Formats: sequence, C-alpha cells, structure tokens
Amino acid sequence: MECTLVKLENFSGTHSSIYSVYIEEEEKTLFDKFIEENISEYNLEIKDIVQRLLTIGKKTGAREQFFKTNEGVPGDGVCALYDDPNSKLRLYCIRYGNDIVILGGGGFKPKTIRALQEDKKLEAENYFLRDLSKEITQRLKDKDITKPNFMDFEGDLTFNFEDYEITKIQKNK
Repeated sequence: MECTLVKLENFSGTHSSIYSVYIEEEEKTLFDKFIEENISEYNLEIKDIVQRLLTIGKKTGAREQFFKTNEGVPGDGVCALYDDPNSKLRLYCIRYGNDIVILGGGGFKPKTIRALQEDKKLEAENYFLRDLSKEITQRLKDKDITKPNFMDFEGDLTFNFEDYEITKIQKNK
C-alpha cells in the first residue's frame, strides 16, 4: 500500500497544521474514510470532531486536552481525538506538539470493548499509525523530512507499506 501525507488546508491555520494519510488505492484519505464510515450513524459526533479540528488549526493549536494520549507506544505521539471525553467515537492521529496533527482512521468503541485489541478495525487503524510514526521519526532523523517552520512537513512524504493489514480490513467494510 502506498500512502502520502497530505495537508488538509481547510482545517489548517495559523495555530496548527492538520494532515491526513492519502491511500493511493482508495483515492481518498483515512480521514475521508472515517467520515464516510461514521457520518450516518454518528452525525453529531462527526460535526463536533470537524469543529474541534477547525478550532485546533485556526484558534488554539493541538492542545493536549483535546486528545486521549498514549494510545500507542511511549514517544510515538499516537493518540485519539474525540468530540468530548465521554464519546466512544475515536479518531486516531499522531500529534507533534501543538503544531502538527496527522489524522488517521478510527471508529466506534463500544462500552463492551475495554482495549482496542478487542476490535480488529480499531486495532488495525491504531497499529498503522504506530508504524507510520516510526517511519516519520526515522525520516526526520535522516533529514528526509523536515519541519522548516515547525508547522509543515517538507520532503519525502510518500510511504510504502507492503500488504498492510489495514487495507484488507478497510476493503471489507
């Protein structure tokens, strides 16, 4: 699966840049897929998440209180954005301080599920971002990706994950 980080200009602003992952085979971003999968059943929650993203990009930056942190391994920045702390709709992302957020996918986490590993789709969405975060971190170290103004990525933003499980799960939706 080939994917590329793309800046979502309509959400990005003077306080934070919002990116998502464009999946070549799907011809859409993971965030677009998240909206499509959840808009009919969780319309109000989606509207709240969209409003939160606009606030992050244009007014406040990516403040920690907007996210459930530590959704990955220590230091990878994987977290979940939600419309409010009691919501079960999760949008997984990678947060780079207050300046950059990369939106992935996610879904609904029922009360009966205590850990994301109990739901194969949530697990795949989360683990994909963990792997992507590792790749971005390595490219930042190697200077293949830079953050010249702290709010934008520049450089090689295309990644290739051979036969990655997330595409199998998403194609079964």
